[in-house]
Amino acid sequence: MNGRKDQPTDPARSLALLWGSQAKPGRSGLQVCSIVAAAIELADAKGLDAVSMRQVADVLEVGTMSLYTHVPGKGELTDLMIDTVCGELYEDVEAPSRQPGWREALRFIALRNWETFQKHPWLLDIVGRPVLGPNGSLKYEAELRPLEGLGLTDVEMDSVLSLILTHVEGAARVRANAARVQRESGMTDLEWWVATAPILEKIVDPGRFPLATRVGMSAGIAYQASSNPDAVHFGLERILDGVALLITERQRGREARGPDGG
Repeated sequence: MNGRKDQPTDPARSLALLWGSQAKPGRSGLQVCSIVAAAIELADAKGLDAVSMRQVADVLEVGTMSLYTHVPGKGELTDLMIDTVCGELYEDVEAPSRQPGWREALRFIALRNWETFQKHPWLLDIVGRPVLGPNGSLKYEAELRPLEGLGLTDVEMDSVLSLILTHVEGAARVRANAARVQRESGMTDLEWWVATAPILEKIVDPGRFPLATRVGMSAGIAYQASSNPDAVHFGLERILDGVALLITERQRGREARGPDGG
């Protein structure tokens, strides 16, 4: 999960804040963790754009300037929010590895990230470099461990994990956009299709678009929506099939080289 900076920040200052004590109260009695919790609550309810130092201060019923003694600005606050959310995914670093096999472990990782995007949809609005805080680092460690010892290179391990997380994020973004369209239009996908289908039947020539007509109709009936609501699971299984082939290839390569690597 990446961090977004509304304006340039000092990496050293940001890292010191991320890795420092967040429970130590300042002169005002405020704690960094309390500020971050209020910001997350605000973002969950109204979106990331609703989060400002002033709005967070209002939630905490303190003066805005008192927040700046703890957090320099929204860029650093956003990093802290992301790192805090990363700490919610797993009860400990071994949680994914306790699943029965690497495939179940990667499914578990995908599901936990999917659930996190549903709980905190504002994460989908984040653009920037990774947040290198303690919880984000723990998340990365936990998600890599099931891939250790399978014969993959370090770069392949990182690539497999990135592929899965990117797929989940993309599917979550499609789901969020669909929900936004439904809210703004006041129509469900099914209601939209019922209203649109009769018009399409009159103006679209099936002879010109035979595959689009046939497949689109089949998909619409199956999904009862404009896109596959189960796309995250369908895509994940295809990704895992590919990872299984890669692992098999690496294992065969080791066997062909023999125990001495020759």
